[in-house]
Amino acid sequence: MQRNLLLISNSTNYGEAYLSWPRHHIQSFLDEIKVKNVLFIPYAGVNLSDKSLKASFDAYEIRVKTVFLELGCNLYSIHQQEDAVEAVKQAEAIVVGGGNTFHLVYMMHKMKIMDAIRENVEAGTPYLGWSAGSNVACPTLRTTNDMPIVEPESFNCLNVIPFQINPHYLDANPEGHGGETREQRINEFLAVNPDVYVVGLREACFLRIKGNEIKHVGNRDLRVFKHDQETKDFKSEEDIQFLMERL
Repeated sequence: MQRNLLLISNSTNYGEAYLSWPRHHIQSFLDEIKVKNVLFIPYAGVNLSDKSLKASFDAYEIRVKTVFLELGCNLYSIHQQEDAVEAVKQAEAIVVGGGNTFHLVYMMHKMKIMDAIRENVEAGTPYLGWSAGSNVACPTLRTTNDMPIVEPESFNCLNVIPFQINPHYLDANPEGHGGETREQRINEFLAVNPDVYVVGLREACFLRIKGNEIKHVGNRDLRVFKHDQETKDFKSEEDIQFLMERL
């Protein structure tokens, strides 16, 4: 499989400008793939301040396009294209933004682009995603943190990597909070899906995947969960090649 993916945990750290912390990593990715136009998938963007979903998608496109133009790359959104599937087929590279994963997956199935994106990514079309955009690279959305605001046709996602990602992974349990921790929720998933690895991708971290090679980069450790195995943290650049093996 000729994968070429940059999967980012979060777009923006607290107190920073939009897409600030990963900007130089995105620049390096764009310089490496040598494309000048990228197709944007804005469907995770559901903004209550906008009057319609189209307005949300319009605003999201402008916000991300502004950053990409500063990086020397034009970005155009799939929601502006007459034929979504054809737009995917013609894309030089695909960028999937964060937001609500359920709505993103709902729209990707509704617009019939899930299979088209998978085929392109497997054939080598570069793919860049953050938060929900990283989650949909997995086999399923079931390790998202998001509320199910809409019911997708299926929970199945792109399945271009063989493990699950939990973006924005947190160890902390707020004082006085009586609900389940993130770790408990992931272990619930593993109890009924014992043959899957789940990666807790902390903020300000990303995964870089080229072919079958994978590395984790960031200033926080990566946490790996597997049913009936001890949870383990991996430092940036530490060997995590076992994650690419389909179990």
